[in-house]
Amino acid sequence: MARGRDVARRVTGAAAPARPPVERELSAGGLVHRRRGGVVQVVLAARRRDDGRLAWSLPKGHLEPGETMADAAVREVREETGLDVVVEDRLGDVTYWYVRRDVDGAPHRVWKRVRFFLMRWRGGRFADRDREMDAVRWVPLDEAETRIAYPSERGLVRDARRRLAAAPS
Repeated sequence: MARGRDVARRVTGAAAPARPPVERELSAGGLVHRRRGGVVQVVLAARRRDDGRLAWSLPKGHLEPGETMADAAVREVREETGLDVVVEDRLGDVTYWYVRRDVDGAPHRVWKRVRFFLMRWRGGRFADRDREMDAVRWVPLDEAETRIAYPSERGLVRDARRRLAAAPS
């Protein structure tokens, strides 16, 4: 039988566990698309994992002081892929937690939000990118969802596929 008042209570005093401090981070990125021969292609970027495999994702990165989320997304896509893009629409936000260690090795919990935009390719080439990512590829939109390493980003690809299917060619 449930208690009449079932509310979470904060543990205080000596019984409270020590929790590392929380930092908040904002990043922005995009799902870049183009049509080639009637097929929608999107850009995926990858970093090599410790086991040597590539972890594919959407290009993204931090905001610089004074940047809007859309400006940061365009800049980060340009840096990581070498491509020039235009923002068409907001695609969605992804949030997650991770732990970062400071110079003394102390843990800091980080709550990160990444805002993604649907972006159209306007030009540029992969050869003009920085070397932050280990690989960058155009892939058919229908294959992108299975290649992306992170479930939250796979959901964004599904949403983009619905939107782009409804858009005129």
